[in-house]
Amino acid sequence: MKLHVQGFKYPIRHEHLVSQRNHKAPYLCHLLPLPKPKPKPMALKAVHVSDVPNLDHVPENAALQSHCVSNPTTTTTSSCISEGSNNEGKLGFRFPKFVVIGHRGSGMNVLQSCDRRMKSIKENSLLSFNRAAKLPLDYIEFDVQVTRDDCPIIFHDNFIYTEDKGAIVEKRVTDLISSEFFSYGPQKEAGNVGKPLFRKTKDGRIFEWKVEEDDSCCTLQEAFQKVDETLGFNIELKFDDRVSYKDEDLTHVLQVILQVVSEHAKERPIVFSTFQPDAALLMRKLQKDIPVFFLTNGGSEIYADTRRNSLEEAIKLCKEGGLQGIVSEVKAILRHPGAVARIKESNLCLITYGQLNNVPEVVYTQHLMGVEGVIVDLVQEITEAVSDLTSSGKESGGVSLYREDGHMQVKSRPRFSRDELSFLLKLVSELINT
Repeated sequence: MKLHVQGFKYPIRHEHLVSQRNHKAPYLCHLLPLPKPKPKPMALKAVHVSDVPNLDHVPENAALQSHCVSNPTTTTTSSCISEGSNNEGKLGFRFPKFVVIGHRGSGMNVLQSCDRRMKSIKENSLLSFNRAAKLPLDYIEFDVQVTRDDCPIIFHDNFIYTEDKGAIVEKRVTDLISSEFFSYGPQKEAGNVGKPLFRKTKDGRIFEWKVEEDDSCCTLQEAFQKVDETLGFNIELKFDDRVSYKDEDLTHVLQVILQVVSEHAKERPIVFSTFQPDAALLMRKLQKDIPVFFLTNGGSEIYADTRRNSLEEAIKLCKEGGLQGIVSEVKAILRHPGAVARIKESNLCLITYGQLNNVPEVVYTQHLMGVEGVIVDLVQEITEAVSDLTSSGKESGGVSLYREDGHMQVKSRPRFSRDELSFLLKLVSELINT
C-alpha cells in the first residue's frame, strides 16, 4: 500500500519489532439465568446475565454466539469499504456488511476476572492476532504507541510495570526506547528471561500479568508481516488522556506510524481510530487513503476537551474534519438510539465497543438499529451469533427501514416474534436503566 502522506519528508527504519496491551475494568462472576424465548425461525439464543446494578458492571461471561464470515478474497481496503458522498461533498465509507472486530486480537485480558476466557491468550500479541485470524472474523483492533526511538509498538496501557527487589516499578511506555520495552515479559530468544510484567487496574490494584498462553510483545511492523493479510486492522492511535499534546508532537508520531503502514500494509484492509480529537483531524490531513474514525464514550466520562463529551460533539468533529466514522461506547448508543439516524444522515459509519457487546441480544439490537459493527472480547462466541443473525435474516425475509447516505433504504432483517422482541427490549432496558 502506497500512502499519499502530506508533509512526510524523511524515511524511517525500525530494527526492533515486538508488542502487547492492557485493560482494567470491573467484572462480575455471579450469573443469573434469564428465561429463554420460545424457539422461532430466528429464536434468540439464551444468555446468562449477572445481576446488573449499572452499565459499568456487565457479566464478563455472557456468551455471544456469532459468525460474521469474512470474505477470504477481500484483500483491499477499497473492497471492504464502499464510497459515497455526503452533503458537504466529502467521501463517506460503508462496510459491506455487519462486521465483528476482535478486541486486542482474541479479546482483552482481565487479570482479576474469574472467567478463564479473559486471561486465556496474551492480548495484543502475535499469538492473539493469529488465533483470531483462524476465525471468520473481519478485523482485529489494537493500540499503537511510538517509543522514544520512533518504533511503533502494540501495547494498550500508558504505563508498564515490573517488580525489582520487591518493589513495583512504573515507567511510561513512550519514554522507553524499543530495547527497554521489549525487555518486559516473555522473550523471543530461547534462554532469555525478561522482566516480570505486571498490570495496574483502574481501582489501583496491581496483578502479575499471567495468562494461559503467553507471548512476547510485538511491533506494528511484525503484525503486518506475520498476520494473515486478509484480516483487517483497526489501528487505534493511542495517546494519554491526561497529557496535552502539541500538534507537532502528534504529527511526528502519526508520520512514524504512517511510514510503517505505507511500507508494509500492502492490500490489507485498514481503519484508523483514536480518542484524541486533534490526532484524528491530523491523521485525516496527513493521508486520504485510509478511513479515520473518532472514538468516543459518548459522555460516560467528562473531559476538559468538550469534543469528547457527547455523540453530538463526535458527529460535529467528524463532519468538520472530514472523518469517516464514529466508534462509540455501546451504552451511549443504547441510551440515545436517535443518534444512530443522525450519524447516518451525516454519512458516517458507526461501530461500537464495550462490555455489553459480549451479550448476543445487545448485538442483535444494534444490528436492527443500523449499527455497522461491534468490537468484542468473546470473539468466537460473537462471530457465531452474528452468523446466525445474518443468515436467519435472509431466510425469514424480515425487513426494516433505516437511513443511509441520506436516503431511506429497505434492508433484510431477522423477523422477531412479539415475545422475542418483548424479551429483547426488556433485557436491554434492564441493562441501561437499573
